[in-house]
Parts: sequence; structure tokens; C-alpha cells
Amino acid sequence: MYEFAIAWEWLSFAVRWLHVVTAIAWIGSSFYFIALDLGLVKRPHLPVGAYGEEWQVHGGGFYHIQKYLVAPATMPEHLTWFKWESYATWLSGFAMLCIVYYGGADLFLIDRHVLDLTQWQAIGLSAGSLAVGWIIYDLLCKSPLGKNIWVLMGVLYVALVAMAWGYTQVFTGRAAFLHLGAFTATIMSANVFLIIIPNQKIVVADLIAGRTPDPKYGVIAKQRSLHNNYLTLPVIFFMLSNHYPLAFATAYNWVIAALVFLMGVTIRHWFNTVHARKGRPLWTWMLTTVIFIVIMWLSTVQKPPANEESSVAPAFRQFAENAHFSAARDVVQSRCSMCHAEQPVWEGIPRPPKNVKLETDADIAAHAREIYLQAGRTHAMPPGNITEVSGEERALLVAWFESAVEESRTR
Repeated sequence: MYEFAIAWEWLSFAVRWLHVVTAIAWIGSSFYFIALDLGLVKRPHLPVGAYGEEWQVHGGGFYHIQKYLVAPATMPEHLTWFKWESYATWLSGFAMLCIVYYGGADLFLIDRHVLDLTQWQAIGLSAGSLAVGWIIYDLLCKSPLGKNIWVLMGVLYVALVAMAWGYTQVFTGRAAFLHLGAFTATIMSANVFLIIIPNQKIVVADLIAGRTPDPKYGVIAKQRSLHNNYLTLPVIFFMLSNHYPLAFATAYNWVIAALVFLMGVTIRHWFNTVHARKGRPLWTWMLTTVIFIVIMWLSTVQKPPANEESSVAPAFRQFAENAHFSAARDVVQSRCSMCHAEQPVWEGIPRPPKNVKLETDADIAAHAREIYLQAGRTHAMPPGNITEVSGEERALLVAWFESAVEESRTR
């Protein structure tokens, strides 16, 4: 059954790769159309109904693009819909959530020092928060608040900060940041699936039927597209954050998340202004730098000492009770724990990598699969074999994990 761990790791890698590819496609097309829309120029010779045009050069060719605010008088023979990039990104991201965080809930999703949850309680809270978050967001947009862009944006920001705080009160810091990204991405993708594309289809149907499309559908879609515009960069940050415990595993991680949303606004404002040919507001980069410095400072604030239990969780007891555990523990503590500790002693490492700690029996048993894959089956850890793990020691780690799995299967 230990082959399952290897297969599961490759499945995780494959889905992660798919998610990155689809995210590049979605974000790339989104960035392109935002820049195109803001760069449109109104000229007197434009066709009836055309809002603006743009000339572009790429790959040795020239492109002449015109935008219709509502729709052209007649439908073109071929119409390309930009929607599958969004759908594929969300679906692959949710698959990653299931594989990594639902499949490994005891390790990656649940922190019993934060909130003692069962696996199904944690999974239910996770999935439920994504669905409820979209419902609340959609109702806010459709409420009277939605008529004022700045008031709505302010309310939505407060809601995002509240979710950032809430997630850190329920899940591990790493899972909290990942869920904040998933929460935001769900809103963005649902905007495309439930609002933007359906509204565009109504306009197309009206044109085919010979009716004049109602401009309100374009206005509504534009509102949601604006939100997606400003949420894109924070989502990318949260996607990457699981590699950086200085972001997610600190005392004020939810404040850091709140500030990340502000940086997303300042950076996008610079690009939006430049693409609209309205200048180069360098103050946005200055403000972004100040916010980032504040984030760096917040990451140095220590958490108060936790009253941690050292007992091994039932889900990982098989690894602590294995005959090879004592020898494997000696290898881990002599070769790995100088970095993977609450207070790393290795110079230049202020936090344990990925917040993985390998100081106690409970720590080592809980991370048995990662130790097996990273330091047993492969030589990924330690980097450059800097602590000189021998071949015999790696073989011992492999024997420990595989025998524990085999014993568990035969019980």
C-alpha cells in the first residue's frame, strides 16, 4: 500500500500542474482584456454601436480590434467565448483542495490547538464557507449597496478581512491562506459562470431574435469584471503562500492577508491607469512598498507559547508504534530538526520550512509520508544533502514508512 503514497503524490503534482496551466490561461486572458478595454480609443470613423478601437502588434502581425459597448447590429459568423479558462482553473483548484487538504485533513487542514475538529467537520466547514461566501457576495452586489461602486468595494473588503480572521480561527495557518485564495477564486469564477457569461448569452439571444439588447446586462457584467480585476493578484499571493510560513504561520497572519488585498488594489491601480493612458502613478508602488514592509515586520512578531500536546494522533499512531520508529526518529532529529523546529538553529532560516516541525514523536509520526517521499524515496531533503544523510539512513526511513503501512494493512 505504500505505492499509494507515491501515486497520490504524482496525482497531486499532475493536478497542481493542470491548475497552474489553467490559471495562467485565465489570468493571462483577463489581464489582456483589461488592458485592451482601458486602452480603447474613440474615433469618428467607427461603425455604428462601436465604443472604441485599438491597434496592436504582436508576433510580427498587426491587429485591429473594435469593441461594441452592447453588441454589433448583426452577429458575426464565429464568436469566441472566454469562459473555459475560468471554469478549468476553479475545477482544478478544487481538485487540489480535495487531494491535499481533504485527503490529508489531519495534517494540513486541522490544527487541534486552534480548533478540535473531526475530518468531516473540517471538510464541511471548508466547502460550506466557499458556497456561503458566494451567496453573501452575490446578495451584496444585488443590494442597494451595489449601486455605489466605492461603498460596495469597502463592504466587500471588510467581508474579506472577516473571512481572513475567521479562517485562522478554524484551520491551520497554511490552510487558512489557501482557503482565503479559494474563497476569492470561487467568487471570481462564479462571477464568470453565473453572471458574466449568462448576461452575454442573453445579449446574443436578443440579437439573433432581432431585439435590441438591454444595456443593463453589460453594466452588471462590467461590475463583476471590475471585482475580478482587483482580486486576481491577492489570489496568486495566497496560492504561493503555502511555501512561506513567514506569511501564514505568524501571530498576525490574518492582518497580513488583509494587507495583501490592499496591495492587490494598489498594484492593479497602477496597471489600470497606465493602460488607460492616464499617467504613471508611482505613488501606488511607494504605497505597495510601505505595505509590504509592514507585512515583513508583522511576520517577526512571535506567537505566544502554545500549550501543545505531545501525544500522537490516532491517524498517525501506526508510524510511532512501528519497530523502526526509534531509529528513524534518531535520523530525523539529527539530520532534519535543526531547521524543522519551532526555533530553527540553522543560520538564515527564521521559521521552519512550510511550518513543518520535526521535534517530537507526534511531529515525526504526523509527517511520516512527507519524510518518506522527501528524504527516503527521493533526495529532496535536506537541500543539497547539507546535513549529509547517508544512503543507509535514507533506506531506514523507507523501511520505517513502508513497514508501518504494511502492518496497518494486515491488521
